[in-house]
Amino acid sequence: MNMEHIISKLDQHTPTILGSENFLKYAVLLPLIRKDSEIHVLFEVRSLKLRRQPGEICFPGGRIDSEDTDERGAAIRETIEELGIKGEEISDVYPIDYLISGFGMIVYPYVGFIDCPERIKPNPTEVGDIFTVPLSYFIETEPEVYHVSFKAEPEENFPLNLLVGGENYNWQSRQMDEFFYIYENRVIWGLTARILSHFVEILR
Repeated sequence: MNMEHIISKLDQHTPTILGSENFLKYAVLLPLIRKDSEIHVLFEVRSLKLRRQPGEICFPGGRIDSEDTDERGAAIRETIEELGIKGEEISDVYPIDYLISGFGMIVYPYVGFIDCPERIKPNPTEVGDIFTVPLSYFIETEPEVYHVSFKAEPEENFPLNLLVGGENYNWQSRQMDEFFYIYENRVIWGLTARILSHFVEILR
């Protein structure tokens, strides 16, 4: 190993998020529609037939597949599949900040307009219902924020003897903020609410 080899390797390396190759990657679309002379946000209610999070409120989206051209393409594809619309009926799709979940996921959110909402035909295998909320409601309403703490619990064979402090090592607890919006009888929370809150902050 020499200096030239090290410099060559560093010069050819493109930085990413350390360990991101092991993360599951998802893309979602925050859909906007024009309704009653104003802008509404469209939400899905996940089908009760789904194994993961049945009945919860979300945006169209899903895992990025190898055949997707990019994250934006994945968000559009999932929206087409879940809402039963055509690609040309989705316009002005823009990225907002992506987020890294503490559970090994990277989520790439996009915002876009659905131009012909009357043509929506939800896929019943994935979508139990859809509804809309005026965007003005979220601009005028702060989300409720609650905290969830995670305590580190090393496995039985963890080499505590190699740590300064051993069994008394001071593990740092982690805290995650969970966002909630309550609209009429609908509870919008989790990543959906967090993405929505971020979008609203951009608008403000």
